[in-house]
Amino acid sequence: MACRGLLVMAALVALVSAADGGGGFQRVLTLERAFPVEEKVDLEAIKARDRARHARTLQSFSGGIVNFPVGGTSDPYAFGLYYTKVRLGSPPQEFNVQIDTGSDILWVTCSSCKDCPQNSGLGIPLNFFDTAASSTASPISCSNNICASIVQTASAECSSESNQCAYTFQYGDGSGTTGFYVTDMLYFDTVLGTSLLPNSSAPIVFGCSTSLFGDLTKSDRAVDGIFGFGQQSLSVTSQLASRGITPKIFSHCLNGDGNGGGILVLGEILDPRIVYTPLVPSQPHYNLYLQSIAVNGQLLPIDQAVFTTSGNRGTIIDSGTTLAYLVEEAYDPLFDAITSAVSQSAKQFSYKGSQCYRVSTSLAQVFPVIAFNFAGGASMVLRPIDYLVHMGFLDGATTWCIGFLKVQNQGTTILGDLVLKDKIFVYDLAHQRIGWADYDCSLSVNVSITSGKDEYVNAGQLSVSGSSSTKQIFKASYIAFLLHSLLLLAALSL
Repeated sequence: MACRGLLVMAALVALVSAADGGGGFQRVLTLERAFPVEEKVDLEAIKARDRARHARTLQSFSGGIVNFPVGGTSDPYAFGLYYTKVRLGSPPQEFNVQIDTGSDILWVTCSSCKDCPQNSGLGIPLNFFDTAASSTASPISCSNNICASIVQTASAECSSESNQCAYTFQYGDGSGTTGFYVTDMLYFDTVLGTSLLPNSSAPIVFGCSTSLFGDLTKSDRAVDGIFGFGQQSLSVTSQLASRGITPKIFSHCLNGDGNGGGILVLGEILDPRIVYTPLVPSQPHYNLYLQSIAVNGQLLPIDQAVFTTSGNRGTIIDSGTTLAYLVEEAYDPLFDAITSAVSQSAKQFSYKGSQCYRVSTSLAQVFPVIAFNFAGGASMVLRPIDYLVHMGFLDGATTWCIGFLKVQNQGTTILGDLVLKDKIFVYDLAHQRIGWADYDCSLSVNVSITSGKDEYVNAGQLSVSGSSSTKQIFKASYIAFLLHSLLLLAALSL
């Protein structure tokens, strides 16, 4: 046993010496046991210590990547939404939550929830968060400083009867939820360098909903809650980034084909074709400077002012919206241009308020390409499949309807999943910009370990490339991981 311990120490010496470039030791390190040698080490105790250490490691490392699974599709007649899984509490409870870049708060339904669906037409199990079942759950009281800061942003309210920091959210479709804030552990898998740290955790503030109203009470598309990816301080992305656990950037790639799904990472997806446009500053949503719309390369006669962010006007990116919404002043000329382009090959008709077409040939041969042009020279090119919705068959012909809905009374243009699918989207909050590129979201992607570096990991296959400076970052994190592993082996072998 003693010999094995010496071998482990020798390995440590060689490793540190190699990391120092072969020039010898600069300092003498004193190593102490975490567990006394005469006591039997319980495996659960080691796991608990590892979890605590991983949390400390993550908080001191600014380039960790958190990967979330993605389910659902943009098809309004199937799922009509994209969702991911989150693990909350101790022991972790798993929840399916809708991915929503149009809101900030992560909330899940509570065990005491009223009017909550008990099953889902999406074929996913529904779960309820039980604060009493989590050893680390802590409801936030009105006297808590966290609540005071939330109240200032109008995202919370206090009840003198319950002394709970509560909330009421209402969404654009009229649905909403009420509940109270909780602090508990969020569990996730993180990549540091080429190393995977499973079941890493960090305490976060999230909502526990006790009541739902509107469409959220319906079972056909029921989920356990909503995962807000907004840029305000209470979003999970902001909470983790403020502690240095993840970079201040996240990305998604929503698959529009087949069974849907896709990729969602707290990190930067890399692709040389990505074009960026600046965010409108000081806005609650991801507002962009939309400047013009072109059909088959021809600019439409639209006053740019209708897209300007002012009051309830503007153009936003929102993954929580299934279709897309276009202000009347832009919708009408766009519809006229599409109809003119397909007049010889498709028959136009109205169906339940939507503008539709009967088509006997392929979309690409009939319908035009649309380009949304944004500030900074960034164009979002939409293929016919990116703005049309398949409605079935009529008189032997395929029926397609325009997926853009008309917004009247000077409203907001909203680009939802119909437009966002089959593209990489990067929300670079550190530089206040959003980028995108067409992509097959069923494929793996390269994700940057640190924002602005060319070092990356490949989803599914970890790999590293880049300059010597970024490789030094990888070396430091990788050596730290190996040191921890070897120390653990030493503790178990003695």
